[in-house]
Amino acid sequence: MKTVLRRVLVPVVAVLAGLLPGVVAVDQAAAVTKMTHSQATAIFRAAGITWSSSGNCSDWNNPTCTSFTNINDTTVYGVRTLKQASGCAINLTGGTEVGHASGTYSHRNGYKVDFSLYTCVGNYIRNTFTRIADRGDGAAQWRSAAGNIYALESNHWDVTYYNCGGC
Repeated sequence: MKTVLRRVLVPVVAVLAGLLPGVVAVDQAAAVTKMTHSQATAIFRAAGITWSSSGNCSDWNNPTCTSFTNINDTTVYGVRTLKQASGCAINLTGGTEVGHASGTYSHRNGYKVDFSLYTCVGNYIRNTFTRIADRGDGAAQWRSAAGNIYALESNHWDVTYYNCGGC
């Protein structure tokens, strides 16, 4: 109830005070909720989403592991939304473990996951989302209606979840 009131009252007060853009940014940043590896894997398992690592491990300090420690809840629910909407198999191969590029919307900060190049999910992304400009490294990109970005790297999809995609 407190969150709902904050999401409704803060913007109304901000509009009256002429501060809406700054308040909305602060409100969105404050809305990020982190999950443990166990919490995330329970949701993935229940949705039929698999995960794997070259090291058969989940230590977020080991780059050969696939960890979901401190992943954003919106990322977890975003993957689940993609699975439900596409009906495709999804195998996660990267999470919050070390070894990925840094930045605000990074793997380590809980915004990104990698998943395998399965034909079904690849076709769903290409046929459902909007093709946008290539990333700086040349990776082709698609944007979902919710604003999440799907980048096609050489051997996996690299996905940035800004929100849960309508969960």
